[in-house]
Amino acid sequence: MSETADGEIVVTLPDGSELDVPAGSTVEDVAYEIGPGLGRDTVAGVVDGDLVDKATPLDGDVEIEIVTPSSDEYRDVLRHSAAHVFAQALQRLYPDARLTIGPWTDDGFYYDVYGVDLDEEDLEEIEAEAYDVIEEDLDIERFERSREEAFEVYEDNSFKREILDEEAADAESVSFYRQGEFEDLCRGPHVESTGEIGGFALLSISGAYWRGEEENEMLTRVYGTAFESEAELEEFLERRREAEERDHRKIGREMDLFSVPDHSPGCVHFHPDGMAIRRELEDYIRSKNDELGYDEVWTPELNKAELWKPTGHYDTFKEAGEMFAWEQDDTEYGLKPMNCANHAHIFDRQSRSYRDLPVRFSEFGTCYRNEQSGELSGMLRVRGFTQDDGHAFIRRDQIRDEIVSVLDAIDDIYGHFDLEVKYKLETKGDDAVGSDEIWTEATEALKDALSSEGLDYEIEEGEAAFYGPKVGINAVDAIGREWTIGTVQLDFNIPERLDLTYTGEDNEDHRPVMVHRALLGSFERFMGVMIEHFNGNFPTWLAPEQVRILPVSDDNLGYAKQLQNRYLGDFRVEIEDRSWTVGKKIQQAHDDNVPYMLVVGDNEEEAGTVSVRDREEREEKDVAIEAFRDHLGGEVAEKAVEPTFLE
Repeated sequence: MSETADGEIVVTLPDGSELDVPAGSTVEDVAYEIGPGLGRDTVAGVVDGDLVDKATPLDGDVEIEIVTPSSDEYRDVLRHSAAHVFAQALQRLYPDARLTIGPWTDDGFYYDVYGVDLDEEDLEEIEAEAYDVIEEDLDIERFERSREEAFEVYEDNSFKREILDEEAADAESVSFYRQGEFEDLCRGPHVESTGEIGGFALLSISGAYWRGEEENEMLTRVYGTAFESEAELEEFLERRREAEERDHRKIGREMDLFSVPDHSPGCVHFHPDGMAIRRELEDYIRSKNDELGYDEVWTPELNKAELWKPTGHYDTFKEAGEMFAWEQDDTEYGLKPMNCANHAHIFDRQSRSYRDLPVRFSEFGTCYRNEQSGELSGMLRVRGFTQDDGHAFIRRDQIRDEIVSVLDAIDDIYGHFDLEVKYKLETKGDDAVGSDEIWTEATEALKDALSSEGLDYEIEEGEAAFYGPKVGINAVDAIGREWTIGTVQLDFNIPERLDLTYTGEDNEDHRPVMVHRALLGSFERFMGVMIEHFNGNFPTWLAPEQVRILPVSDDNLGYAKQLQNRYLGDFRVEIEDRSWTVGKKIQQAHDDNVPYMLVVGDNEEEAGTVSVRDREEREEKDVAIEAFRDHLGGEVAEKAVEPTFLE
């Protein structure tokens, strides 16, 4: 490479080493500078965190990572190209379809289209045509057009013209990608040819408003996925089939746990059996809060909007359209989107000494956020939710011990749900408030606490909330999916903004530090995850019905009621009193995911025993009811994940 008139720039590689290259060098140029083999293998680049085409020029000092077929990002590039394959196949079959956008996603890609009426049955034909495009192994070529030429190309496509207006208003030229007869306005990146896609599938169709705004046109969104091989695709489809089988909405209906009716969009109604699970979770978290030294409080959902302005929450949530707010008597009110400011108010109601700290408040606080209708999903994405929230007001010298105690509690809690925990350290983002110094101090404090516990963690740059760095708690479920649930956040900013103080040992005012933490996150989301994780087969301590007594005949109903009331009154027990055969009663209890069944007939009644069955279809006869009761009490107290009586 020859040096340009603009001089040289410095690119920083993933290992921290630096390389001087001429300004204007492309990602691919940098790769060849590192080595010819890497240059040949280059697919794309990650420049300052953004995935870009390998032809992207570099005009200033940047951090860069070269993407090759062995990189994690390669699959994103492959799926972006798969979106173009879908669009090409669609336009071969439906020439009048107007394309809008088609990005990659975590699981594949989607493409929004207009002017074509598609349903699920059409996907098979489009998928077959897409495989033809893949087999043609068409080169994917990047080229540029002037902005004016691009407008001419999209004379009949107002969506693409809007993209040009908004995202390329000052550009002289814009990038296109061509494969065979198909071309699309796109910034990339893409793989070299359509033949690199080994496995391709179209998954589903939904509606989506253009730009996510309800006043805009309704588009057809087609979801798909792609992999390097057919084998990887089949593994994904099998996991997806299992996920569909575990869908908490489906299981919730079958077990009558909850509903989200049209009259309360995004707000969950807990039915009696669902409430039984929620109460167990609440009792468990209350016991943990007691161990951690939290005092429980309650604060109202309705507040004047003025409450959230000093903290920055008002601007954050109001500008994003996520706050429910309205004017009344010349005053703006809102439903609280979080509990922090209310807890800070309670802290500030009285003078505090350094001897008083930590001061800890917990609340099962109900909050509301105005999520878009298209993003709502059962219990997992809601508008109304109840957090197992907590805030500790501490001195700086107490930070490490406070964070460590919460992390210890989380590790213990998640073990009772058979969940693997992954820790994500989210660092300062573009919307952060406060000085670099306090962000650095807070981030290092979280790192220190994680390291002192010997916990591995990933750093997610720029993902923290605006007021402080956070440890995100991700739980891995039974089929390998990750769910973000609990959080631990260290905050120097809100105490400053709300002028919170305590009197120090020097008799001067000092600023406390806030620790925000949610052990489960929200009860709605956590229950949704639990339903899918356990596939409805809850541990005995959580199961809405822990034992079902199955009388062999109506003559044994009296004995069944005696067992229920005298021996098992502390547990959730039902009697199957329908005039069914024992086999049908057992099958129904199994279908209802009941952990234990007690079969009682004349022999059991005469001997004062029970025959015990569990949902794994194991059985033990002539069991003393006292022995079963004592074991059941121990299993519930230990919060065992699986029924253990017959092991």
